[in-house]
Amino acid sequence: MFSKNTKYNFKLKTAFLMLFVICIQVSAQNTARKPAPFEVVNKYKTFKTTQYAHVFSGSKHNIVRLAPELEGLTGVELPLSQYKNGTNTPLQLKFKENVQVLIGVFQEKETPDYLQLNNSAKAKLILENGITITGLPPVNVYAISYSKGTQIINPGKGLFTVLGIIKDSQQLTFRNAALPDGKLWNPTFIVEGFSDEQPLFEIIGGENKAVVDEGMPGTEGIQGGFEGGRVVKVGDTYHMFPTERAGEKGVDYYYDRVKTRIGHWTSKDAIHWKRESTIYQASGTYAVTEDDNPMNDRRAAIWSYMPVFNEKANKWYGYYLAYTVSKTIEPNHSFGRIWRCESTVEGIDGIGGPYKDMGIIMEPGLDSQPWEGRQGVASFFPYKVGDKYFGFYSGAYPFNSWADYPKKTGKGWFVALAESKSLEGPWQRMNKGLEPIKSIHPQFVENPIVSQLPNDLYIAIFDGGPDGWGHHLPNMIGYSLSKDGINWGEARYLPIETKVDKWWDIMRTPLCLIPEGNDVYTIVYAAIDLKKRFHPMGMVKVKLNKDVMESRLKELK
Repeated sequence: MFSKNTKYNFKLKTAFLMLFVICIQVSAQNTARKPAPFEVVNKYKTFKTTQYAHVFSGSKHNIVRLAPELEGLTGVELPLSQYKNGTNTPLQLKFKENVQVLIGVFQEKETPDYLQLNNSAKAKLILENGITITGLPPVNVYAISYSKGTQIINPGKGLFTVLGIIKDSQQLTFRNAALPDGKLWNPTFIVEGFSDEQPLFEIIGGENKAVVDEGMPGTEGIQGGFEGGRVVKVGDTYHMFPTERAGEKGVDYYYDRVKTRIGHWTSKDAIHWKRESTIYQASGTYAVTEDDNPMNDRRAAIWSYMPVFNEKANKWYGYYLAYTVSKTIEPNHSFGRIWRCESTVEGIDGIGGPYKDMGIIMEPGLDSQPWEGRQGVASFFPYKVGDKYFGFYSGAYPFNSWADYPKKTGKGWFVALAESKSLEGPWQRMNKGLEPIKSIHPQFVENPIVSQLPNDLYIAIFDGGPDGWGHHLPNMIGYSLSKDGINWGEARYLPIETKVDKWWDIMRTPLCLIPEGNDVYTIVYAAIDLKKRFHPMGMVKVKLNKDVMESRLKELK
């Protein structure tokens, strides 16, 4: 048997050994960070090997995971289609010294589009599953040595990616980075500032931490933080109407999303906020039946309050979502109904209310379609186009057919349009609601808010979907453009963490896109830090590129 001191010494030696191994691993990883200078002879573009980088020209494939050894290297943006079909001009690089070229090889041998390394390549495998690229198979990273001078980089026929050039003297050790398959991110998506096209918005800064967080004044009694709603600016004052995930003390965190309320907050700078009042409070009462039954409390949870000023009526209208809540069926938020309310105080300064309910404007019914699912109607936002009004409404957890009602649901968060001659309604689903709008993103668009850019382009800013909870979505704020307010273009996504510290794990809902002058806009957003129960609010500033705005207008049909 070991004595007490022997056990202590054994544990100490083991700890030192483990620390030594870790140091060796870290050192091995760090040695791959020393790039070697090079020149691209045939004028292919380069990219910085980092998250969101688009790795091929003429494509939307971008990096969503990478081993830390690759971070910050310079890759070469090969033309996707030419390399796939074999019509490419071979890549030529000029080196000032002997180097190792790091290439990513896609692990799908049965597909001839992808590179199969030839024997003459003398490639050394250094990273298994070393990088994840959206829409593409798992990637192994190899190092191939090349001499000083101009060299043709041709390890074999088929698509590969050049991820960096490092010094030949560096010693590289193998490891399995165990990063996921890029085909989980399907479809691919465009990240502003990382694709071939110029970004419409430049992220210019913002707060490096949450602007409303747990423990701040006004958050008393809010167990779970915030989710979507809207922020508007009246004069020099911002007015925020978030969904407060109030819950109850001593009750499990899941109840935070059931017993909700709509708060009214104000600020002069979108950073320091003061809570003014409660606009609506949900009951938090669970349903007693599985279907959409009037026996259930249909205002059990209240979400997504959207204030809109009606100039004709000279008062603020509010549109909000009320749910039935199931305790056992996913999704627990079910059979959403959209209510309209009006401020009892006339004029633009009546935004704080109080508000009175005017009735339901949209709900599940005979004109609903299976894609709206168990959760629909799940949000609503009205906007004016000419002398008519349109409204984004949404659905989620779709039924494949009505035979699946009320419990057998699929996945997907979709939007479509309703129309009306006035903000009061009645509102009618367009095209009888037969198809959701999938031109923005085919799987996930949530809580869009519409405004207009200076050239009258319509812009919808929305929650782009989580990269978490089993979902593989952009995890960024998204936007879509429309020339007529009816036909919407493909989404672009805003990587705001490139300019502010990323304090969140999961990005959720933007509440506004407020013009501040000089082409600068304010976005207030809800996000989730998985280390805490409380979901905070953040703020970021973006700057509009008017030249890009005009070119996008010409592109839209």
